[in-house]
Amino acid sequence: MDDPDPRQLRAFVAVAEQRHFGRAAEQLAISQQAASKRIAALERELGVRLLERGPAAVRLTDAGRRLLGPARAALAAGQAAVAAVRQRAEPARLDVWGHLYEPLRTVREVLAVATGPTVEVGPARDFGAVAGALARGEIAAGFGRHQPGAERESAHRLVRLEPVDVVLPAAHPLARADRLRPADLAALRLVLPADPARLDFLARFGERFGVPLLPGEANLGLAHLLERVRDLPDGCTLLPAELPLAAPPGLAVRPLVDPVPLYAWSLVWHRERPHPAVPALLRAFAERGRDRRWLEYRPDRDWLPGADARDLA
Repeated sequence: MDDPDPRQLRAFVAVAEQRHFGRAAEQLAISQQAASKRIAALERELGVRLLERGPAAVRLTDAGRRLLGPARAALAAGQAAVAAVRQRAEPARLDVWGHLYEPLRTVREVLAVATGPTVEVGPARDFGAVAGALARGEIAAGFGRHQPGAERESAHRLVRLEPVDVVLPAAHPLARADRLRPADLAALRLVLPADPARLDFLARFGERFGVPLLPGEANLGLAHLLERVRDLPDGCTLLPAELPLAAPPGLAVRPLVDPVPLYAWSLVWHRERPHPAVPALLRAFAERGRDRRWLEYRPDRDWLPGADARDLA
């Protein structure tokens, strides 16, 4: 076949990343039927099956897995070629995720004092969506909690360590203390805002300190999470200590000590094709972090999941 149609490749990459025709079509702003037709045409031209279509999800065939990396690279190269021809300095796109913990708090501080390229900030669903956008060349970098081993094509650097507080029902006996130890929470259940597979920090915390997990079915926002905690006599959840939060009626917020759990925020970018704005972003995060002492960590006082501690070292 001749060079593949970029529209076909774009549809294939979107479905491969979303594992769902409907979500991929929504991302591409086309109909589900159009996305299916483009991929079917690509399969006919290549003479191989790229996707296994199931009733609930889509899986890549071996041929599809082999095509995914080169397809992403081809789309990124096309976008770079167009940008070079237009010869214009477009804003560097920085996507953030982990919205329950308000990542924009940190980004606003950094961009307020940063110099260099203009940065445009946008939302992302999760780390996987950011990794896919980096691979396609759609964004310069991402900011949120990096998931160890989740995406080999991305590089990352820890830029902030934030203590977390526990939120629990005000009527629970533990709420009478001014501060609590993580081990104290073993008497409670840790309410999660979503599937534990997407919340590795909370899952690792529960495992390390013996706190049973109570997973959520969908992330419906902070207010919904706090309502669930309030309605459970033995419920609790963790939130960043600097999150601007006035404890709603019926809930108490207490700091955690001995050790202090730290939530790690990272800047991520494409390992092989870093955007020109990445060095300036790294400098801006480092300078603000130095002023705010964002990377202070004492192993005898603080707790980090093992992968985060290794990254910091």
